[in-house]
Amino acid sequence: MLDLKGRKRVAPILKPVAATLARLRVTPAMVTVIGLLVTLVGAGFLAAGYLVTGASTAAFGVLLDALDGPLARHLGTSSDRGAFLDTMSDRFGEIAIWVGLAVYLRDDQRLLILCVVSLAFSLLTPYVRAKAEMLGLEGKGGWMGRAERMILILLGIGLVGLGVPILEPLLWVFVALSGFTVFQRIWKTWQQIES
Repeated sequence: MLDLKGRKRVAPILKPVAATLARLRVTPAMVTVIGLLVTLVGAGFLAAGYLVTGASTAAFGVLLDALDGPLARHLGTSSDRGAFLDTMSDRFGEIAIWVGLAVYLRDDQRLLILCVVSLAFSLLTPYVRAKAEMLGLEGKGGWMGRAERMILILLGIGLVGLGVPILEPLLWVFVALSGFTVFQRIWKTWQQIES
């Protein structure tokens, strides 16, 4: 939902930042790669048990990654290669966050399973969209796009790191909402396919 609606709201904030990066000769690919690297560092902190540092670092990486598109549009260099790099960066970053959390939770089998299921739904959500678009159909939508997933899990992890005991409920909510989103996208795509 935020993936579709939030971009227009944050565009006035991102445009001047993109213009500044352009003046500094920063390319969209550089922003994408740096954002991913920062996210990977955050995931490493999560694995080591530094939840607040890990969540805030990963969140900064995710925010950096949000700048590559506006920067590409500002420079007039939007391309299929850039879009592909951005998509792969998003997936690797999301996988890293969940792997980092899973390593931290490795001694709790129930929570570890919830992490694995959460990761599976996180990957299935964009996969359903991609498959729908390959068929020439509309595959966007649902409650938990990437923006919602990142806000929920990183904010939640940060709160857990501050001592708020919400980790298991957080993971159950994530599984429920992201799983429902996968179903929403599958159903939306299925309805568009001619029998």
